[in-house]
Amino acid sequence: MSFLEYAPAPESTALLHLREHYGLFIDGRFVEGRGTPFATISPATQQHIATIDTASAEDIDDAIAAARRAFEHTWSSMRGSDRGKYLYRIARLVQERARELAVAESLDNGKPIKESRDVDVPLVAAWFFYYAGWADKLDYAGLGANPRALGVAGQVIPWNFPLLMLAWKIAPALAAGNTVVIKPAETTSLTALLFAEILQQAELPPGVVNIVTGAGETGAALLGHPGIDKIAFTGSTAVGRAIAKQAAGTGKKLTLELGGKAANIVFDDAPIDQAIEGIVNGIFFNQGHVCCAGSRLLVQESIHDEVVERLKARLSTLRMGDPLDKNTDIGAINSRAQLDRITALAQVGEEEGAQRWSAECEIPESGFWYAPTIFTNVSTSDRIAREEIFGPVLSVLSFRTPAEAIAKANNTPYGLSAGIWSDKGSRILAVADKLRAGVIWANTFNRFDPASPFGGYKESGYGREGGRQGLAAYLDAAGSAPRHDYAAVARALAAGPADAPTTETSAAPRQPAAKTAGRKNTGGKK
Repeated sequence: MSFLEYAPAPESTALLHLREHYGLFIDGRFVEGRGTPFATISPATQQHIATIDTASAEDIDDAIAAARRAFEHTWSSMRGSDRGKYLYRIARLVQERARELAVAESLDNGKPIKESRDVDVPLVAAWFFYYAGWADKLDYAGLGANPRALGVAGQVIPWNFPLLMLAWKIAPALAAGNTVVIKPAETTSLTALLFAEILQQAELPPGVVNIVTGAGETGAALLGHPGIDKIAFTGSTAVGRAIAKQAAGTGKKLTLELGGKAANIVFDDAPIDQAIEGIVNGIFFNQGHVCCAGSRLLVQESIHDEVVERLKARLSTLRMGDPLDKNTDIGAINSRAQLDRITALAQVGEEEGAQRWSAECEIPESGFWYAPTIFTNVSTSDRIAREEIFGPVLSVLSFRTPAEAIAKANNTPYGLSAGIWSDKGSRILAVADKLRAGVIWANTFNRFDPASPFGGYKESGYGREGGRQGLAAYLDAAGSAPRHDYAAVARALAAGPADAPTTETSAAPRQPAAKTAGRKNTGGKK
């Protein structure tokens, strides 16, 4: 066996007890959706995993009605300490089923198992533990004594961190006393449905959390529904902009966490070995499918060539392959559509004059893959330096002075995150003070903690998730006026369903999803 050659060490899928067909999770049970079902596949092999129901407009009505009942009759009036107990229970169940959740996440998403196992799932549990502690301390959330919950939260999450983004959304909402209707991404709905089983195991009251699945039309129907009080969306800037326009004037509280084009700034006094690892983690973690990825590397001119050469050497040691193999560093691209976008923008980079270098690696025959790539000789006006590629592609630019670094870092429509590498704390603080980014890391990158707020500026959205600020986003000050005339909402629902996408089927009498043998409190049908 040669240097850096590893024997395969795949994680077994035998511990998964997946259903062939999953329904929607509404009012504490799995039910059949009225829309056209869709398939979820493994991006690494393109093999079928399961069939999942699509929620129609009528299903959205049912989910929001269930959430409203749970809010008015159970959850909002429950003592905070009791809500906290449920969140603690969910966190412990996530820990107990951590291996199963990690395997399912890597199978469905394509990310390496060591990232799902060591980063995503532990952070999911940490988020629920953290907000469990807040549930009986809402007076200290910054809104004065006795703040009140908003009501029903409509939440839409992306495909890059399916389970982690679910935790970011659901945990603070429940701690604050709200109920939830959440829609996971169409390509990565599997772990959200496994999470529904955890909610059943935790005996969470019916209707407190409802999970509806489908494509963009389902998300639009959810967030545009008159029965929700809070919108939380993580996704593209274009969709976020449309949501903001739709929500304007409705009184709905809004949190948007959108795209990014983060600058990772390396000064000539930086600890180079540490910086190289931080650069790799900043852009190639999760195949670059990270909204806050350090996709623009700004290197001081005097060390530019050294950093690039050492970075190439480091990338040559990364292993691409089976996401379930514990040795894998670079997993699969999530979908054919995303692979096509990455490929197209990389081609544009070459056409605009940037010099491309890709690590030599064996591309698997099936699935969606893209080799780690670096572009040098990049101009700030190039599309690869301005547009979010959302893949394992790094644009390298140089600078001479701190002022030039700041100007180049801020020369973007985004403002989600940034990184600064320097041996001088005073320089880090001085530069950070002038960067227009919501999160700035110093001599590290892509580090998250539930107590730390996360969010951006400009086209990266507004509002914060995590910390006290993330909790306050789901609360109103005591004595504030209600956000909706719920009698009017009830009349609207009685008059007819929300506008349904033309691709969905007409309403049919709802039937519970067929019961199947297997783990207690699971749903779906064989």
